Amino acid sequence: MPTRRQCANAIRALAIDAIEKSRSGHPGAPLGMADMAEALWRHGFKHNPANPAWLDRDRFVLSNGHASMLQYAVLHLTGYDFPIEEIKNFRQWGSQTPGHPERGLPPGVEMTTGPLGQGISSAVGMALAERMLAAQFNTPEHTVVDHRTYAFCGDGCLMEGVSHEACSLAGTWGLGKLIVLYDSNGISIDGKIDAWFSEDVGARFRAYRWQVIGPIDGHDSEALDKALAEARADLSRPSLIICHTHIGFGSPKADSAASHGSPLGESASDATRRALDWHEPPFEIPQDIYAAWDARAAGQAAEAAWNETFAAYRQANPELAAEFLRRMAGDLPADWAAVAKAMLAEAVNKAESLATRVASQKALEHLVGALPEMIGGAADLSGSVGTLTSKSEHLKPGAYTGNYISYGVREFGMSTVMNGLALHGGFIPYAGTFMAFSDQAKNAVRLAAIMGLRVVWAFTHDSIGVGEDGPTHQPVEQVSTLRLTPNLHLWRPCDTLETAVAWQSALESREIPTCLSLSRQKLPFFERDAAQVAAVSRGGYVLRDCQGTPEIILLATGSEVALAVEAAEQLNADGRRARVVSMPCAEIFDAQDAAWKESVLPSAVRCRLAVEAASPDYWYKYVGLDGDVLGMHSFGASAPGSVMFERFGFTTANVLEKARALLRK
Repeated sequence: MPTRRQCANAIRALAIDAIEKSRSGHPGAPLGMADMAEALWRHGFKHNPANPAWLDRDRFVLSNGHASMLQYAVLHLTGYDFPIEEIKNFRQWGSQTPGHPERGLPPGVEMTTGPLGQGISSAVGMALAERMLAAQFNTPEHTVVDHRTYAFCGDGCLMEGVSHEACSLAGTWGLGKLIVLYDSNGISIDGKIDAWFSEDVGARFRAYRWQVIGPIDGHDSEALDKALAEARADLSRPSLIICHTHIGFGSPKADSAASHGSPLGESASDATRRALDWHEPPFEIPQDIYAAWDARAAGQAAEAAWNETFAAYRQANPELAAEFLRRMAGDLPADWAAVAKAMLAEAVNKAESLATRVASQKALEHLVGALPEMIGGAADLSGSVGTLTSKSEHLKPGAYTGNYISYGVREFGMSTVMNGLALHGGFIPYAGTFMAFSDQAKNAVRLAAIMGLRVVWAFTHDSIGVGEDGPTHQPVEQVSTLRLTPNLHLWRPCDTLETAVAWQSALESREIPTCLSLSRQKLPFFERDAAQVAAVSRGGYVLRDCQGTPEIILLATGSEVALAVEAAEQLNADGRRARVVSMPCAEIFDAQDAAWKESVLPSAVRCRLAVEAASPDYWYKYVGLDGDVLGMHSFGASAPGSVMFERFGFTTANVLEKARALLRK
């Protein structure tokens, strides 16, 4: 029977071999954290390698994602469908072993990590999801939701401000099933961290209301076992286990930044193998070590026991069980089509002129309650962003009931927690802040797009129409930045109907996150025929047309659609032929078939003017070199919104002037 150190050294050997073969990677962290991984994954981690999607599995997040070979080695050793050939292809095109972990690649990776701090922060969302689902679905007789969330993190993760935001919330919420093992090795890329990270991390987490265990020797298996047992025993507080380790453990480059982000090299690798008493050829693991790591039988037994529990639960609570399975599968309710139809019908029938932030709140009145998986929130702006509804109930720490979270002034932390809720399953998170503050959330939005999560951000106060608050609160470049993010939908609706369609699209887009760009100021409602109502969902459509082939096309979004419509009406009255295209979601429009796009923007009509109170460059893809864009070329100013639009040229008269200039060309 191999020793625990030999089992840990199997991780170290695979990490060395893969990184040397790739000539790229980060050996220091896998070498340093191998004993931590052995203690967790071989002693109490609940999972089934044969079914990585088992609903009641423990969740694991490698927040310091550069240590990816640690996770790949563990998944391979424990018996996931993940052959050694994939480890040999570490960091190569088409392999299941990318440089940083990517969700589901290989099986068993719960979250894409790499941007430091986000893993531990989204682990907070996963742990919150577990607690809330347990409160909603467990009964006195049957416990079907009962698992933990574990995260590994390093010094860099705890330097990142987002970890402060999310870990503060975790302590407030009392997430006792969240356990973080902190690899405290005192080294980052620039060297010893004493000069830039000297705080008392334990004191900080105690102030967050966490249980802090250690520091312990992160290479001492017995100390690790004891710490993990202590962490699991406290169900009222999240736990931080501070593990003092040696980065690059066993190598000549140990305890130095030299082991962080580059292969050890042949000489140092050989020396490390000798120091670890590891004499196997590259990529070969002795069968007794494979057997010691193999978690398949235990995992299948654990899931089988849970299946028996769930079968009894389903017999006693058939409706509750069906609802749990539906939500964990990510399916919308059976009556979803009726809910969406009623939401759209109200928008059409009432024909209200409203700020789109208010229109969004009206849409949510239909959705929240009808979809119990929706978990809302705001970054201390509930009254301004319209995410709080009459059917919202605030989260109650300790009870974990409710469907609404006050995140405080934590845009980034809020967004990472939302990602964690979506990753866990059972929830569709949505929350809001001002569009100008989407910058603070952007990296989490980007990660949601990479992972393909159904998460919705309601970004309000979306233009210079914010008015008196001035340029710090008036977004200019943010809308374009979000549009340029792959696998992300940005909706900038012009009225209540487009807003309702945006929400419908967001909830039906299972693998694409959505950002809503919503106005502070009131916008007019536009009458449409049935075909136009149906066309909104295609992202771009003809809102107002002319007789015959248009001479000029005016494209607009959001609050500027009204200007385009007014200008087109005047042009048509003057005998010109002007078409107005509303483009609430350019990404969805771009995904339409060529025939639809040609019907909306005929290629023969090269006279085009785009109007949007934001950075103009994005729109040249539609107007071309022969067209023009009326946009923002500077930051805004402090003045009433109406004055802002006038001063920056967003008036019917200016749209007309630019349109007529194009027609004269």
